[in-house]
Amino acid sequence: MMNIDVYNPDNYTRGIPHQQFAWLRDNAPVHWHEHPGGHGYWVLSKHADVLAVSRDFRTFSAEQGFVLVDDLPADILDMARNQLLGMDPPKHGPLRRAVITRFTSRMLAELEPRVRAITREVMAQITSPQEVNFVESLAGDLPTAVICSMLEIPRDMWGQIRRWSDMQTSASDPDLGGTEEEVNQASVEMGTYGFQLATERKNQGGDDLISLLINQEVEGHQVSEMEFASLFVQLTVAGNETTRGLISSGLYELLKRPDLYRQLRENPDQLPLAVEEMLRWTCPLHYFRRTATCDTEIRGQKVKAGDRVVMLYSSANFDEEVFDNPLEFDITREHNPHLAFGHGIHLCLGANLARLEAKIFFEEFFRHFDKVESNAEPVFIRSNMIHGFKDMPLTLTPAA
Repeated sequence: MMNIDVYNPDNYTRGIPHQQFAWLRDNAPVHWHEHPGGHGYWVLSKHADVLAVSRDFRTFSAEQGFVLVDDLPADILDMARNQLLGMDPPKHGPLRRAVITRFTSRMLAELEPRVRAITREVMAQITSPQEVNFVESLAGDLPTAVICSMLEIPRDMWGQIRRWSDMQTSASDPDLGGTEEEVNQASVEMGTYGFQLATERKNQGGDDLISLLINQEVEGHQVSEMEFASLFVQLTVAGNETTRGLISSGLYELLKRPDLYRQLRENPDQLPLAVEEMLRWTCPLHYFRRTATCDTEIRGQKVKAGDRVVMLYSSANFDEEVFDNPLEFDITREHNPHLAFGHGIHLCLGANLARLEAKIFFEEFFRHFDKVESNAEPVFIRSNMIHGFKDMPLTLTPAA
């Protein structure tokens, strides 16, 4: 038997551990995995099982233990349960519908010129051939600027928002995270800042995302300042992390395949399909957790009430039963039911915003830069949850 360890963050510093995941899909699709804190958890590696658990929110709760494989301290867990991704129905529905009004296709169409203007501004910072850490300077700047603009967060706070976000998502990486105390502190400070913004904008009118959420009633429920504080953490962290991973990993795959890079540069109308393949391939989150609310079975395997169940998205996205030649990066792949945004009631709220940002980013990037050279292999974040680079050194030469 292969030595399987999908918990240790060190096993992700070279990207998705495809060999281990393939072994699990073939031999132990519902696998009991030990946890260093004692008592293990179930790991689901097959696309069909991840879909089934995502859909069955009554049996598999996001609220009971939140979405991280590690149990949270009680006070942090209480705060996390006010995030949409840590809520079950009936609490979940009204709040999600309140947010979703801001992410309709009409809203996104209205947002497109703003996203394009921000993207051009980000690119315009580079006026001569320059070596950059692409993850930080370009891929990271766009999503931070977009979500902060939507929330009308003062410009001088954008850097702080990104630091708080990185602390929470990449806590296991010594370059990005900190002690458990510092990480929890970052979460509290970020929530406190969200609370402050909500208090300032309550009953003040305004059409930014915060005003829209804090001043509207959905199904008889008005979002409280405390609820908004947790929601604020989710929106800003998700708005930063996943799009940055998608853009940087997507570009890396294209640079490894110069023909594909040229093909997309010459045919930007092919970007929507290409972005879906980037999402499948890079899968910005390795997993989310659920907690079984009652005794149940998955593939004949008995699961007890209270057991942790981990859905491995970055394994499901390479399931041979669902994807033809899954280990081929195919930007023309038509059948692509990837799970990069999750599934079911917790499908990522900002999925279409991320798609829009990525499409516009590549359109403008191809236009703005004549030459892109990779100076060294990118370095992955040390994390069993976040799949993305922390360092990607490129030399960018702007078009004349």
